[in-house]
Amino acid sequence: MGNLVAIVGRPNVGKSTLFNRLTNTRHAIVSDVAGTTRDRQYGKCEWCGKEFSVVDTGGWVVNSDDIFEDAIRRQVIVATEEADLVLFLVDIKNGVTDWDEDVAQILRRTKLPVILVANKADNNEDNYYASEFYSLGLGDPYTISAATGSGTGDLLDLIMETLPNTEKEEMENIPRFAVVGRPNAGKSSIINAFIGEDRNIVTEIAGTTRDSIYTKYDKFGFDFYLVDTAGIRRKNKVTEDLEFYSVMRSIRAIENSDVCILMIDATRGIEAQDMNIFQLIQRNNKSLVVVVNKWDLVQDKSQIAIKTFENAIRERMAPFVDFPIIFASAVTKQRIFKVLETAQRVYENRKARVGTTKLNEVMLPLIEAFPPPSIKGKFIKIKYCAQLPDTQIPSFVFYANLPQYIKEPYKRFLENKIRENWEMTGSPINIFIRQK
Repeated sequence: MGNLVAIVGRPNVGKSTLFNRLTNTRHAIVSDVAGTTRDRQYGKCEWCGKEFSVVDTGGWVVNSDDIFEDAIRRQVIVATEEADLVLFLVDIKNGVTDWDEDVAQILRRTKLPVILVANKADNNEDNYYASEFYSLGLGDPYTISAATGSGTGDLLDLIMETLPNTEKEEMENIPRFAVVGRPNAGKSSIINAFIGEDRNIVTEIAGTTRDSIYTKYDKFGFDFYLVDTAGIRRKNKVTEDLEFYSVMRSIRAIENSDVCILMIDATRGIEAQDMNIFQLIQRNNKSLVVVVNKWDLVQDKSQIAIKTFENAIRERMAPFVDFPIIFASAVTKQRIFKVLETAQRVYENRKARVGTTKLNEVMLPLIEAFPPPSIKGKFIKIKYCAQLPDTQIPSFVFYANLPQYIKEPYKRFLENKIRENWEMTGSPINIFIRQK
């Protein structure tokens, strides 16, 4: 299980700077998929061979004074429920504010490890000012400068020492499906529809309350785990419409699954929040099945309406468009079975293998017909390609004389041609260009 670290603190203490500093220790973390403004709020950090996820709570707040403080307070509460460790960031130049005291009070009540981080300590004199933060009652303040990076290495060491050791339980090597989506899209009803009243098939492997719960499903010839974040079952004081809340809730389920079943509410269409969850799925390289739920409530069920809806979804999620979309209803159980069949098929596609000879036979003539555009009068030649063994998702390497000149659009062209010739629907694909 991945560990989750949340950065909390009032505005302008440097949360985003620290977030960037932590996540950029690993360059490939985020492909810059433009999309939501909140793209920058979630990332992975690797230190000394261990990896954890980082969430910056700062980007989720609407800036208006009255609801502002309330919103941040709610987020701190959600963060403490979902994370394994909280970094509480304060500003050494400003000293302790009422607001810091407020947050400290919430953090003191949690059972969670909290590291108090005093940011903007740009020189040694600043370190003396850190002592006033002892009044927050959260132990030693840890001085850093997120902007220059000083102290962040030691902070990472401390994070690693403090994070709980999450050893994976031994689980069978069968697919793991996560049902995700924003609140009220019908996640729990579809899970109940899958499992039915026939509860005896449920064997739950639970860890701590924050872990995902795996429900084993083995009837009708299926055998897989349904990944459900335990938290979803605890109804909470937090208002359900909070976008941050549903994203925090989804992170774990997504990270611990192979295939994500993304629920979209047919009565509301695809919204920004669905896109945020889609971004998480994409960044974690998970396979995707989109389920348009509550289809029983839609008046116009014509083929034209279905096509229009499908196009709207694919348009928003482009350039990744090769995934199945199913129109279903958890309540009437319409096409519920098809959701499982499709998730199973998408999982198989994730493991698809293409023989090297066949791959070259198909791809090289296509590349010859549409070579990469020449740059500065240099002709780019791709001579050979192969699928990499033992990768999480299908990954292909193309050997070229000038790999640095092959840009994203051409990689997309290669990916599309692979998809046209081999069944990889629902699965992400990696394309690498290397020096031949």
